[in-house]
Amino acid sequence: MKKIIFSIAILFAFNVTLQAGGPWAKGKGKAYIKLSEWWTVFDQHYTDVGLLDPNVTTGIYNTALYLEYGLTDKVTTIINGALFSRNYMNNVKSRTTQENIIDGEALNSIGDIDLGVKYSFNKNSKVPISLSVILGLPTGTIGGGTQGNLQTGDGEFNQLVQLDFGSGFQLGQSASYFSGYVGVNNRTQGYSEEFRYGIEFGLGLIQNKLWVSGKLNAVESFKNGDTAETVTSTSIFANNSEFVSLALEASYYVTKNIGISASVASAVRGEIIAAAPAYSIGLFMDIK
Repeated sequence: MKKIIFSIAILFAFNVTLQAGGPWAKGKGKAYIKLSEWWTVFDQHYTDVGLLDPNVTTGIYNTALYLEYGLTDKVTTIINGALFSRNYMNNVKSRTTQENIIDGEALNSIGDIDLGVKYSFNKNSKVPISLSVILGLPTGTIGGGTQGNLQTGDGEFNQLVQLDFGSGFQLGQSASYFSGYVGVNNRTQGYSEEFRYGIEFGLGLIQNKLWVSGKLNAVESFKNGDTAETVTSTSIFANNSEFVSLALEASYYVTKNIGISASVASAVRGEIIAAAPAYSIGLFMDIK
């Protein structure tokens, strides 16, 4: 049961990382707003040595809001949070009698919310660079269910400092871009600090109405978090976990400012995380 609980929290990192806006500042008065549904269902997980183990079928569904708004030409504010989150676990049945050993349960609540600000050093450069500070607020619920193993957040306040860089260029007849980031996430409540990095390549098709992007996102743990034997202690929730994830996303502009998006992401390597793809569909407004 300890490994099952461990494998849940890092899924929220998948959602947060996939929403990153790159090094480009929005510009004063401009905004990007996205309402999306994100989910994953898994019956196995990576252990602390990177091997696969089975677990009771567990699912998480997030209705998430992502917002970027330009306060000035160089300063962009960021909000990213789960407005509604559902975490459930199926019944645990006896293999011999098929009777329920543990009844399945579900928790419905708000999830964690991130608030941030991004500063662009050289907005109009061919290789723009920006620095972001993102605060993770523990607004989600921890210790839900009769066994205290359902959660919609990690119960800790964290601070992420991230450096983004990138470049836009022409690839044949298509507009395209490349971006990357590195960051350090300081976590509280006995959680391990993290080093984060990622790269992304995007291509504009159909006169830039359709954008397709491929992404690699990774979290490497400093392995300095607390350890404990009890699974009910929130100080070890998803502690010392890490992953490398590949993602594919497509965004289509139905009008000049409104579009739809879909994405899929999955870990290709992990420790103490779920071993299943995460999916997302969304509706966005790009106020240029």
